[in-house]
Amino acid sequence: MLKTYTQILINRLLGEGSREMVRVTFMNGVSTVIKFITGLISLKIIASLIGPSGVALLGQLSNFANILQQVANGGINSGITKYVSEHSISEKKTELFIGTGFWITVICSVATGIALILGASYFSKVILYDIQYRSVFIIFGFTMLFYALNAYLIAVVNGIKDYRLYFYINITGSIVGLIFSVTLAVYYGLIGALIATVTFQSVVFFLSVYIARKSSWFRISGFINKFSKAVSMKLAKFSLMALVSAITVPGGQLIVRKIITHHESIQQAGIWEGMNRISGMYLFVIMTSFSVYYLPRLSELKASKDLRDEVYGVYKLIIPFMVVSTISIYFLREFLIRLLFTPEFLEMQGLFVFQLLGDFFKVTSWVLGFLLIAKAMTRSYIIFELMNFFVLILSSVFLIDKYGTIGATYAYTITHFIYLVCMVILFRKIVFYKDEPAG
Repeated sequence: MLKTYTQILINRLLGEGSREMVRVTFMNGVSTVIKFITGLISLKIIASLIGPSGVALLGQLSNFANILQQVANGGINSGITKYVSEHSISEKKTELFIGTGFWITVICSVATGIALILGASYFSKVILYDIQYRSVFIIFGFTMLFYALNAYLIAVVNGIKDYRLYFYINITGSIVGLIFSVTLAVYYGLIGALIATVTFQSVVFFLSVYIARKSSWFRISGFINKFSKAVSMKLAKFSLMALVSAITVPGGQLIVRKIITHHESIQQAGIWEGMNRISGMYLFVIMTSFSVYYLPRLSELKASKDLRDEVYGVYKLIIPFMVVSTISIYFLREFLIRLLFTPEFLEMQGLFVFQLLGDFFKVTSWVLGFLLIAKAMTRSYIIFELMNFFVLILSSVFLIDKYGTIGATYAYTITHFIYLVCMVILFRKIVFYKDEPAG
């Protein structure tokens, strides 16, 4: 009886769309717990081995790898998720999008890999401040194709809404990533940790293919289907959005880290990076739920009323989660630092208040911001991404110079608060109950 009553209560409070998100979020939660545990072990071991300055370099390389992943995929992964989801009832159309996306990924990733190999010395000096790490970029260049194909395969699985497979691949990737990263870091130190950062996804690709091979939709012929110019033009909108995002989001972090290194030290940049890692661990579950369930769901809805119901249902889940999460993390901050890092990182405690406040604004703005992607609002998306980038950089330059490392968290909070306000204004027809056709 209690189970029945609870289900009725959930049905009345959340509605059908949000019930589905609860299910996806639960499945994602299991995946995230595993990713959290493997990430915790990996971060603890690597931080102990390489210290704050090494963590800063690892952050630099991670951001750079994120940029190159989008370039190597031609920025189409969000578009693939959207259109595969929209045309899932038509096998012919689905395979046309999958095939076109595959060839775009192959061409872009090979070109990116070649550029990375040829420019290894330059990238090593600019990103990691020393030419001695050029071998990391050469190895990354040779494995770029598989790195990009793994991300593409996950985007396809997401669009098909094969949630079980999606989470199975992610869980496997987390475990393999832990073993791979820790092994290389233990035996080869910092250089091993850097190589693991840019290559473990390539290793995971072969496991992903092995796991997906028995799925009813998975056929090699579907991936190597002929290239469609018309489909590529549709994906181009998402390509432009993703490439702008690839430059502004991790690119912004790269620049902020350089500003901290210049004004303070590389050790302080490592402290700030550690704070980012803590945020990233708990925000991952939300972002994955949004990407897996929310983006395909928004792509399906057309009427403002349906969109409003979906947005409000998600807010009912996200806001309480964020309030509880941020308060809990704040009071457990010293414990988390000692658990995840070493005593060298304890001064990170002063960064928590505004970092967590910025996280709250960031997530609440995502709920509306995903509509820009789902409805292919390319111009608006680019404008707001560029606005975010420049607000973050300009405010960081001023606030870090005035307040030190903590100024980066002030800039982070200001940036995402402004973005949230802009999203509310842009989607006021949805937020303020006007039933007009959307998108």
